[in-house]
Amino acid sequence: MSGPSSPQAAPVTSKTELIEYLASGAKPRDQWRIGTEHEKFAFAQSDHRPLPYDGPCSIRAMLEGLTRFGWTPILEGDTPIALTMGGASITLEPGGQFELSGDIMETLHQTCREVHQHLDQVKEVAAEIGAGFLGVGFQPKWSREDTPWMPKGRYKIMKAYMPTQGNLGLDMMLRTCTIQVNLDFESEADMVEKFRIGLALQPIVTALFANSPFTDGKPNGYLSYRSHVWTDTDVDRCGTLPFVFENGFGFERYVDYMLDVPMYFVYRDGTYIDASGQSFRDFMAGKLPALPGVYPTIKDWEDHMTTVFPEVRLKKFLEMRGADGGPWRRICALPAFWVGLLYDAEAQAAAAALISDWQQADHEYLRAEVPKHALSTEFRGKPLADLAAEVVALSHAGLTRREKLDDTGTNESYHLKTLEEILERGKTPAEVKLALYHDRWQENVDPVFEEYAY
Repeated sequence: MSGPSSPQAAPVTSKTELIEYLASGAKPRDQWRIGTEHEKFAFAQSDHRPLPYDGPCSIRAMLEGLTRFGWTPILEGDTPIALTMGGASITLEPGGQFELSGDIMETLHQTCREVHQHLDQVKEVAAEIGAGFLGVGFQPKWSREDTPWMPKGRYKIMKAYMPTQGNLGLDMMLRTCTIQVNLDFESEADMVEKFRIGLALQPIVTALFANSPFTDGKPNGYLSYRSHVWTDTDVDRCGTLPFVFENGFGFERYVDYMLDVPMYFVYRDGTYIDASGQSFRDFMAGKLPALPGVYPTIKDWEDHMTTVFPEVRLKKFLEMRGADGGPWRRICALPAFWVGLLYDAEAQAAAAALISDWQQADHEYLRAEVPKHALSTEFRGKPLADLAAEVVALSHAGLTRREKLDDTGTNESYHLKTLEEILERGKTPAEVKLALYHDRWQENVDPVFEEYAY
């Protein structure tokens, strides 16, 4: 979320400063932490429609109601558009999707407790105003036209720009929900290996978490339609990032990529200034058409870095972005999957070896096919479920070796149980919902708002 750039902040005029900014994120292993984010759809219990921003049953009522638990409002003008408490925040996606950006945690047990507490608070306020919340990857019933826009300045700029770049950008903004985990790296070399593992194995996450089979009240032909949406959003800022697998990839190459991505906006004095399609390189030279003679600050660079949407995104940490939204157990399982793989040296080495001979054609194939077929996708002569089981086992072993125990003496591998059950069952969450739709739900998606609400 963007905040004001201080007029006293030093201007950024060289690429070296941007490279050093990324490099400063490196941390020794004993300081690695976990940051988990998840989005969910808010709806009215009376008719299942998305909540408007204003009114007795609304997003504003949710934000104001949550302040009883100690959350502090963040205003854009006089309008509350987020909440903050400690290192955590609650923010709004364009269509009113409610997002918890969790605090930085040492263990998965702490992450899961945070999720529990948040959902308990949300459910308490929602019950009072007649609202509900649903964890899936794509809005199952309501159209773009049925979805209210949230009153955030950056969204007005993106709303106008998105349709010029792809056909599904507005759907991405209004009708998708995801789970994400943010992880640390030790060095540039460690970042590179983690980035490559993350990009290569992201389709496995998409398959395991596939939970968006409905659009406009009907099956859409995909198991993760949310994932498919990203393939037709904006070619400049999405995709499999082939350069990450090239020799010489590192912080500088990622900075070059970001400098080539067109801008959306600049935030100054409480206002979003439309800079859509303009160049951050010009900004660094004081030649940005939207703000001639003005130079960017590191805060402007941080804002710009939030405007790309690959399956893995680099900031001072790595963001894993491949999962559909889901129920609380899968909110905990997503960080568990990646922590087990990337915070244990043996598991990370095994994951790196597993993908070492993959070609760009493999990455592109999985990116295209997994949203449709999930675990049934054929890959190198086998169903992707076989590879997923192998990778989940690597993660399980990594979490066991971490030896982070809860009060009952249970290690973090417990949080993978829901993924192991999906593999054992052989059906993704999307396939379970499709079976219900064709049987007990009698080809009506409305029961999803009752049976799968938090």
